[in-house]
Amino acid sequence: MGVTKIVITGGPCAGKSTAMSWVQNALTAMGYAVLFVPETATELITGGVAPWTCGSNVEYQKCQMRLQLEKESVFEQAAATMAAEKILIVCDRGTMDNRAYMTDEEFAEVLTELGKSQVELRDSYDAVFHLVSAAKGAVDYYTTDNNNARRETPEEAAALDDRLIAAWTGHPHLRVVDNSTDFEAKMRRLVAEITAFLGEPEPYEIERKFLIEYPDIAWLESLPNCRRVEIIQTYLKSPEGGETRLRQRGEDGSYVYFQTTKRKVTALKRVEIERRLTKDQYLRLLMEADTTRRQIRKTRYCLTYENQYIEIDVYPFWQDRAIAEIELRDESDQVVFPKEIRVIKDVTGDERYLNSTLARSI
Repeated sequence: MGVTKIVITGGPCAGKSTAMSWVQNALTAMGYAVLFVPETATELITGGVAPWTCGSNVEYQKCQMRLQLEKESVFEQAAATMAAEKILIVCDRGTMDNRAYMTDEEFAEVLTELGKSQVELRDSYDAVFHLVSAAKGAVDYYTTDNNNARRETPEEAAALDDRLIAAWTGHPHLRVVDNSTDFEAKMRRLVAEITAFLGEPEPYEIERKFLIEYPDIAWLESLPNCRRVEIIQTYLKSPEGGETRLRQRGEDGSYVYFQTTKRKVTALKRVEIERRLTKDQYLRLLMEADTTRRQIRKTRYCLTYENQYIEIDVYPFWQDRAIAEIELRDESDQVVFPKEIRVIKDVTGDERYLNSTLARSI
């Protein structure tokens, strides 16, 4: 299986520190070697390096981002030498968390300094799990006493929580764990989300799909919690009952590449195995394309709403409709859309609306 790198992030007083011990106990019991990359901001601030001690916020952010990237590189290098069959690197916050503390201009300056794109930073992690701050839904439990680097009021913490979710929106595997239950159940839900992503005991994907009216693109692009992603999807020759596809995913000329194999279990549930590819691997595999199907090109709008992660796919061959998808942890989970998204019908399990079917008909 190799090495998987995930981020556990969240707003102030969300339970990240406790979450790390829950994840270690649960995943170690499943046979994983679990490595933890400590939170960089807390290290720097408690060591005297902070936005208010450096020459400017942007200079501090450059320092923090460089250290974060170097630490992750060291952990990845160490993991590559380990004999364990399954290795999980858990980052206590990732590079995109810094985005919530910068203006657009400051973030652009940091990217230039690092020689990185937003896609490269965001999608270098296999999955991101956001724990919602206690300031949203559990304000009686909000405190700054357990972290010397934390200074936010509950109102500031709630606003920061929103900015952090927005910073990670656009990642292919973002999950938000809210405060709808007590804290222990919140930790259990986090572990369940992580193990489901890792495919323990089996890599199931539970997804609902809806046909919607063509969305207001200007409205979507104006939202801080929405991110546009360009996708090119190519289907490979696959055995009966299975499906293998390649995906180029990114924006503004910066892309990442994946190969995904799917097998249907029920109308809602599929076994899904995904692996990241280099550009060279992707180009080689394109030679195995199923020539009976065309490439699917689409613009995906990733939207976080009510702690759900909704993906809206807009196709160039449809001017009046689009597809909205949402992955669930349980088949009984309810789906809530913003009022601006008008649902025509639920098309979960309707093969006419599968991308693989559309690739034959366009």
